[in-house]
Amino acid sequence: MAQNKLAKKKPKFSTQQYLDIAEIHDDLVILRDGTVRAVLLVSSINFALKGEDEQNALIQAYISFLNSLDFPLQIVIQSRYLNIDRYLDKLNNLEKEQTNELLRMQIADYKDFLNDLLDLGKIMTKKFYVVVPYMGLKKAKKKFRERVVETFQAAVSVTMSRKRFEQYKDEISKRLEFVAGNLNSMGMNGIQLDTQSLIELFYNTYNPEIVDAQKLVDVNKLRVEDN
Repeated sequence: MAQNKLAKKKPKFSTQQYLDIAEIHDDLVILRDGTVRAVLLVSSINFALKGEDEQNALIQAYISFLNSLDFPLQIVIQSRYLNIDRYLDKLNNLEKEQTNELLRMQIADYKDFLNDLLDLGKIMTKKFYVVVPYMGLKKAKKKFRERVVETFQAAVSVTMSRKRFEQYKDEISKRLEFVAGNLNSMGMNGIQLDTQSLIELFYNTYNPEIVDAQKLVDVNKLRVEDN
């Protein structure tokens, strides 16, 4: 009897309710505390290959950029094992379909080179992101203790008027333009992730084991059925 009661008992909150993300739309992430985030995918530069003068100039430009900021910024580096299984399958098909013997041999040699490279160790790929926030005046004035308490609370339904959302969107656009301009002056390009890219980013982050086998559907192709 006790086991039946335990089996019927459901948890009050699901895991999803403890995530910080409430919604993702209009190329912005809305957190459960009512603040918004935009994410820039940033290209990298090979600092080690730069001359001493170029390195010093980059360092000074980066220091100036940080000193000019009047809002918080988050820099995220995401490392993932590079999976080229699909690419190798494509090469296998090209090799079989190739009628030119010389090209077929070159494809085979290239495949052997990739396999030897993979045998030496796991190949990592890195992506660099800059997270730009906007939290409004009221949220910015919140005490540190209040923000910490909110972090450990279950997510609640976030309601935001369209007018307020558009205001937040305008403000964060100005910040994005400022950050992207400074990155460009240092030889790096920043591209804002759209809604689909944001969803894929978080999906890949929270589900690294199944991301290769189970791809996301394009959000533009999703349809909500009427009950």
